[in-house]
Amino acid sequence: MSRGNGAGMAMVKNATHGAQDWARSLAGYLIAWGIPSIILVAAGLLDPASRALVWAGALTWMGAGCLLNARRCGRTHCRYTGPYYLAMIVPVALLGAGDLAPGVWAWWVIGAMILLGAKLIWLVTEGLWGKYRA
Repeated sequence: MSRGNGAGMAMVKNATHGAQDWARSLAGYLIAWGIPSIILVAAGLLDPASRALVWAGALTWMGAGCLLNARRCGRTHCRYTGPYYLAMIVPVALLGAGDLAPGVWAWWVIGAMILLGAKLIWLVTEGLWGKYRA
């Protein structure tokens, strides 16, 4: 078997999986992650309890979107960002309930953790294992 055949099979696999990737289309991306991200930012204007509820809902939506997308197309980072988004509901709920010391920057720190953590997961997982996994 030549090296070209293996590379060709990988390209076919990526094309097949990529066609089913919600992040590939603008509409799919906006529905699964774009609009919830905008809602997260807009909820910064709400009181902490309301913000926590809205953030928990948006994180649930994005986490479920990642898990469904991973199942649908095999997108590598979605297998890890889905559970990460769902896990980030815990500190959001604790901060919203007043169980964490709500310093001036607490919401900014959690927001940065959500954004930067997801980007780090994306870079590491797809860097190591490629964009799609069977």
